[in-house]
Order: sequence, then C-alpha cells, then structure tokens
Amino acid sequence: QVQLVESGGGLVQAGGSLRLSCAASGRTFSSYTMGWFRQAPGKDRKLVASITWSGGSTYSADSVKGRFTISRDNAKNTVYLQMISLKPEDTAVYYCAADLRVVGGSWSANYWGQGTQVTVSS
Repeated sequence: QVQLVESGGGLVQAGGSLRLSCAASGRTFSSYTMGWFRQAPGKDRKLVASITWSGGSTYSADSVKGRFTISRDNAKNTVYLQMISLKPEDTAVYYCAADLRVVGGSWSANYWGQGTQVTVSS
C-alpha cells in the first residue's frame, strides 16, 4: 500500500517554471514505477512522464519532451516533476501515481495522489 501527497502546484506565467513533488509513504515505494499524469477540464487523464524504480529509465510524452523532467529520490520516498518553459496548454490537475500499468491500451496506476492544480497564464 502506498499513499501519495503532491505539492508544488500553482499559478505561473507562460515561460515560467514549477517543480512538483510527490511524497510517498509505504515501505514498497522504491520498488514501483512512478509517474505523473495530468487532466485538463473536459479531457482524459494522460501520462506525462514516468520513471522506473531505479531511476534508470524515464519516459516523457511528446508534448512535454525537453521541458519536463521526472526524477526520484528513493531515500526520501519522493518523486519530482521539474517543469520549465510552461505553456497555457500545460494547465491541468497533475496527479502523482505509483505502480503504473496498462488498462485498455492506456496507462493507468494502482495508486493515486489527490492532485495539484497547475495554471499557466498567457
């Protein structure tokens, strides 16, 4: 069992930066692939970035490649999403997730945080 708590969201101007953090509790955190998803109003929740348990392999969606970086610190039970060059279309609720899996052809997860709002103004 893993509990996830996100922080770091907020309002930022286009071109700005934010760093999201996700603090996890549970002894098995370091064994899970972790990810960040986002959901904009009226749209489906989509995987933005993921990182394997060791941090040795990462994935970034094409829409954020080169701008968002996912990382993790297993000693601190924390995963991060560094976001730079933010655009208004990055506006969404961002969710931290653990133990990713594919469901019906789309990425999902067994454990979710409560979400944090990121708003990018133009």
